[in-house]
Amino acid sequence: MQYQIALLRGDGIGAEIVDAAAAVLERIGTLYGHTFNCTPYLIGGCAIDAVGKPLPEETVAGCLASDSVLLGAVGGPKWDGLAGDQRPESALLGIRAALGLYTNLRPATLFPALRDASPLRTDLVSAGFDILIVRELTGGIYFGNRGYRQGKYGEEAFDTESYSVTEIERIGRAAFEAAMKRSKRLTSVDKANVLETSRLWRKTMHKLAESYPEVEYQDMFVDNAAMQLVRNPQQFDVIVTTNMFGDILSDEASQLTGSIGMLASASLGDGTRGMYEPIHGSAPDIAGQNKANPIAEILSVAMMLRYSFGLEAEARSIENAVDRVLAAGCRTADLLGGQSGSALSCSEMAQKILDAVVRE
Repeated sequence: MQYQIALLRGDGIGAEIVDAAAAVLERIGTLYGHTFNCTPYLIGGCAIDAVGKPLPEETVAGCLASDSVLLGAVGGPKWDGLAGDQRPESALLGIRAALGLYTNLRPATLFPALRDASPLRTDLVSAGFDILIVRELTGGIYFGNRGYRQGKYGEEAFDTESYSVTEIERIGRAAFEAAMKRSKRLTSVDKANVLETSRLWRKTMHKLAESYPEVEYQDMFVDNAAMQLVRNPQQFDVIVTTNMFGDILSDEASQLTGSIGMLASASLGDGTRGMYEPIHGSAPDIAGQNKANPIAEILSVAMMLRYSFGLEAEARSIENAVDRVLAAGCRTADLLGGQSGSALSCSEMAQKILDAVVRE
């Protein structure tokens, strides 16, 4: 099989982690007889520097013409002074909307070898955990009306949260379907005691739950969910929530796994094309120093193989390779967490994983 992949390296550490992941993808192609044709496009700050805009039309067209998209990271202090709609981060909202990607899957898995790297007590993570956060991606406060106005105390800014029943239903179905393929447990996170959007969210989720009687469903307020993730992460299987709440909770969950450098993500719509990226940022403080952890980007490739192309064995080959490398004691600096040991560089960790990938 031949697949067309759009590579969006972006800014900061984006280039080095995307290149590491692309090498793993090429290795999978060699082992399983696939051809992955990777074409780079500009996005974020590097696009601003090159063509004056964070999301060039050529990039959108290239992504639409591809079977899937692999993204690194965007942003950095160089562009912090720009207006909101001109900043590198605005390109993320734009490309998600252009590709119709409304479902964001963010798995938070504690690998057995990294239990000591988790900040939680050993007894809380002794059995490990495997949580899938399903985040709505193209609605909510990130896409609502915003601006500045004169208010009671002078100039004020506002951002508007809104959700339609249709938006809630489609992310809800994605979450229930994901739960059906796992342990059939789903937690919907909202703030229905305060927000009207959350009350509509909860009402719509309850109606959807009637169509999935096999799924053990519960509601949870977002503040309680944040506490419960730290108190007992093993209680969760699938979590579904809004754009902003999902953004925050998935970052919290990432730290429980040992490092934000471990969390991959998939952004999906109605078709098979998706955009795959780590949930961390561009890390400008270590950009160009070969210190980044490439694992989240490499695991994003595994998600691409599974969700966009239906290549389950190929995806497992990557995940098992990461597991073996971690079990062998290989660590990038972020995974050492102050412990003794020698940290591998980004390229060294990528090569370790590349060497460990075998046909399952």
